[in-house]
Amino acid sequence: MLGVSIVLMVALTRDSYALAGAVSATGVAATAVCSPLLGRLVDRYGQSRVAVPAVLVFAAGMAAMLLCVHHDAPAWTLFVCAVSSSAVPGVGAMTRARWTELYRDDAAARHTANSFEQVVDELCFMVGPALAMVLCTTVFPEAGLLTGATLMVAGTLAFAAQRTTEPPPHPRTTAADGTAAGAGAPLRIPELRMVLVTFLATGALFGSMEVATVATVESYGSGTASSAVLALQAAGSCVAGLVFGTLPVRGSATARFVTGAAAMAVAVPPLLLAGNLPVLAVLLLLAGMATAPTMITGMSLVQRVLPPARLNEGITTVYTGLLVGISAGAAAGGWTVEHLGADAGYAAPAVAGALALAAAVGGARRTAPRAGRARG
Repeated sequence: MLGVSIVLMVALTRDSYALAGAVSATGVAATAVCSPLLGRLVDRYGQSRVAVPAVLVFAAGMAAMLLCVHHDAPAWTLFVCAVSSSAVPGVGAMTRARWTELYRDDAAARHTANSFEQVVDELCFMVGPALAMVLCTTVFPEAGLLTGATLMVAGTLAFAAQRTTEPPPHPRTTAADGTAAGAGAPLRIPELRMVLVTFLATGALFGSMEVATVATVESYGSGTASSAVLALQAAGSCVAGLVFGTLPVRGSATARFVTGAAAMAVAVPPLLLAGNLPVLAVLLLLAGMATAPTMITGMSLVQRVLPPARLNEGITTVYTGLLVGISAGAAAGGWTVEHLGADAGYAAPAVAGALALAAAVGGARRTAPRAGRARG
């Protein structure tokens, strides 16, 4: 809800989508820098000890932004608030870290848990933006951000209160050979770099596809159906996630990841030939089905290769890549629609899908020796 709410709130109150996009982009950039650092602190000091103060800092930034918008403060204050609100805890990463700790020696259970988390994520992507749009446009412009921030604070505090499943912290210690235990940065792990780069392109696919879909549906004269059509894409991913979670884990995680990326790359280009709303809806549903297996397998691969002392930092880094990709993809999709027209809108996600596949294949080749030694 947060990104959509900020864009709508600023656009409605300041009558400038350029300012709204710039404020939102500033928040994304600040979050991209802050999130991995918060993940490192979580690994070192524990989830609850970091998440609670972080979400309070986030709440202060959101409250300041709401006040600045309501009282028509200068535009530069919105950018300051966007930066100060970047201390949002990575609850999704912390949740997956808990599943990893609980099922570290049970790959099948971990696969099911990751599938469940992905389905929940898709449901949030279906409901959140639509709810934000309704609140901002029918109640008052600040209503979406106020509701989203309240949910974030309440949910984080409730999550932090679940102490029995919290993984133990890993304070920075010195090993017998004089090196810092767990000191290796997650980005040094080839599998994590493969997933990170692939998720960057995957995020670009998501962001550009949303813009392309809105523009395409409007070109059909059915602009009000945009939310429903986008929900079909998320619904397809939900169904695929539920089915994928029930299937046994076979083959290497790297091979499954490449297969998922290939499915995404193949599913997007037919959208350029849709021609009408019913066909577009069916194609988006099918395209969505390739999403969940790729995301689930990517996260499973990351969880498998990360050391416990860097688990939250590594997962958060990967999710940050996805977030940055979504923001960049939305910008690329907007440029494509504006300069090439709605008919060519899906060219941007098609290119992003091809890049995601190239990143997955290239990464798989570089990690082949490691993958051959550690399957699943």
